[in-house]
Amino acid sequence: MSARQWPLWTLVGIAVAVFVAANAHLVYIAVASDPGCVSHLKTAGLGEGQYRAAKSAC
Repeated sequence: MSARQWPLWTLVGIAVAVFVAANAHLVYIAVASDPGCVSHLKTAGLGEGQYRAAKSAC
């Protein structure tokens, strides 16, 4: 390889490592976080904008 190509491959490797680390962090946060219970309708609402949880965990 020429002297010009090694910095390019180094930067590509660093960019890939940062991308993988960021995605691993997002997956970790998604799995580890627990938003807890929020207030919601327990029965189906008849009005517009009244939604309920499909399967309540509370």
